[in-house]
Order: sequence, then C-alpha cells, then structure tokens
Amino acid sequence: MQQHLYEPVHEEFRDLCREFLAREAVPYHDRWEAEGIVDRDVWRKAGVAGLLGTDVDPAYGGGGQRDFRFNAVLAEEVVAAGCSGLGFSLHNDVVAPYLTDLTTEEQRRRWLPGFCSGDLVTAIAMSEPGAGSDLAGVRTTAVRDGDGWVLDGQKTFITNGEQADLVVVVAKTAPGQGAHGVSLIAVESGTPGFTRGRRLAKVGLKANDTAELFFDGCRVPAANLLGTENHGFYHLMANLPRERLGIAVAAVAAAERLLAITLDYARGREAFGRPVGSFQHNRFLLAELDTEVTIARTFVNHCVAEFNAGRLTVVDAAKAKWWTTELQNRVADRCLQLHGGYGYMLEYPVAKAWLDGRVQTIYGGTTEIMKEIIGRGLDL
Repeated sequence: MQQHLYEPVHEEFRDLCREFLAREAVPYHDRWEAEGIVDRDVWRKAGVAGLLGTDVDPAYGGGGQRDFRFNAVLAEEVVAAGCSGLGFSLHNDVVAPYLTDLTTEEQRRRWLPGFCSGDLVTAIAMSEPGAGSDLAGVRTTAVRDGDGWVLDGQKTFITNGEQADLVVVVAKTAPGQGAHGVSLIAVESGTPGFTRGRRLAKVGLKANDTAELFFDGCRVPAANLLGTENHGFYHLMANLPRERLGIAVAAVAAAERLLAITLDYARGREAFGRPVGSFQHNRFLLAELDTEVTIARTFVNHCVAEFNAGRLTVVDAAKAKWWTTELQNRVADRCLQLHGGYGYMLEYPVAKAWLDGRVQTIYGGTTEIMKEIIGRGLDL
C-alpha cells in the first residue's frame, strides 16, 4: 500500500541516515553488543552528519526542522539497520523538547550546541525502584538551599544513563503534594554527589547502555531548574505523547522489517519438497500479519501528521503506542516460529529482534497504562 507521509526531502534525509548507519554503526554493532555499550565517538559522528537536534534552532547548531517526520525517518532507519544500541531516539525524540521549550536563553546556549554536535549525550531519569509508571510516586527529592538544589534519591532503567552528560531528573520539590509537587532539574556529569551504578544486564538491547543513577547530597545550581517549579508533572504529560509516538514509529518499522525477513525466508526455505510459505496455514498467517502491519503503518503515519499539526491527543498517542508495540511482539513471535529452529539462533536477525522488541510494551508507559488512559477518555 502506497503511503503519503514523506516528501522528497525526507527521502533524501533517509539516504543520509542509511549511509551513516552502514558506515559508522553496522560494522561495529556486534562488538558493541558484546561490550554492552556503543562507542562514544558514534555520537560525535552523528552530530557532524546532522542526525542530532534536527528540530533545534540553527542558532544553537540544530537543523531547524520542526517536523517530526525527520525524527521518524531516523528511527526507521536505525531499526532497519538492526542498530538497537543507538540511543539517538531517546536523545532526539524524548529529551529534546525539554531543552528547547522549557529552557532559558542561558540554558539553551549552555546545552544545545553540545546536544546537536554529539558532545553532550542526554538522558531523562523518571523510573525508580519503587516508581515506574506512577510518576507522581517518585521519591527522589530536591530541596532548595540558597542558590542551589540538593538532590537525594535513586533512579533505575535509565537509557543512555552510563554515557549521559546531562540528565533531566524528575524529583519531588514539594513532598506531600503528589503530582503538584514534582519538578524537573538538569544534572550535569561530574556534579558532586551524582554517581552511576552498575550497567544493567537486559534481555535485549544489549548495546544500549542502561544504568542506575544515584544522588546523594547532589548540589546543582538553581539555574538548572527546567520549566516551572512544582509543574514538572504537567511538563511530562505534555511531552509524553511525543515519546509514545516515537516508540510507535519504531514498533511499526520493526514489524515491517521482521515481516520482510520472514517472507524472504518463507519463499526460500523448503519442507516436504516445497517452500514453507506455500503451506496454507503459513500463507494465511503471513497474510494476516501483512494486513495488520499495513493498518498499523497507516495509523502511525496519521499520528505523525497530526503531531506536526499540533493535534495529536494523549489518547491517540496511547492507542498508537500500545497497539503497535503489542503488534511488534506478536509479529516477532510468529516470525520466529516460522523460522523453526533457525529462529532461535542469535545469528539470525529474527532472534535478536524478538529479544530487543520485548521491552517496547513496557517503557514509555506500559500497555496497561495506555489502556487506562484510553478508558478514561471514554467517560466510563
């Protein structure tokens, strides 16, 4: 089915992304998987190539394209290349709006040039050992003390956590006020009292560094507050649809890639003297998956267009996030099964994609939370 989301300029950017990944990521990704982290230099190379901060004002070194289609193209190509260790989407899709829309001019000049050049890797610290989807339940505190904030607490499951030079920390600045007492504070690498714990061993996404972060009397300047004090929960709610849309884009791209790999395998692999794809059960299964993936692609493209127009709702972002990520996992499971024993071998891309994709229904808000958001929108 022909899609109409992208224009020639986006396809030109796609070629750039594809060439960059083939040159700077694909040859090294197996090593990154073994080491549990990507080379820091790939971030700087991505900055030079213009892949970071595409929607940041050119005055700070960005691309100046307030068009999420560029973000989507990069996410799709990272998935297509199988380079799941790269944390570019977290940097571009999730953290960027906090640094462009909630910052002062001084903060923008301090952080955005490095953000765009790849010299400053970013992360956002929401989850805690006792607070995942319940952002109002965070226990990390930030107490105002003179000309600074003193942070105490722990964060976990932080993507880019090991390499991050700047972390947007969700902290309680008015304990006892629930969602009305949360603020966002930027903590820079090297700040006394800020330490990183062990590199977390995950089921998939082996090359994508995920870490625990600790704040013990961590003192940061008062000027590192992002947005409005005690308004952090609302800043998060405003930006989560963008994060969830980015996850949905990657989910559809992953499902498309898995389906293409499996169709090729089903045409060439023979059993009982005929291609495995020619058996009616398998043919019907692949027809079902192809239909569902096409429908998912159409809806996600619609959501990208709605986001660009400023009309993407929290509910529609939740629909896109849960449906596409559950579909991604279903496609991965069925495609692995169709590969037989080979599907269980990590040398086959379907096995790695099966492992990497499992977390998609968890981070950015679990499927259950997405359904709760949608259900509330039904006035039930």
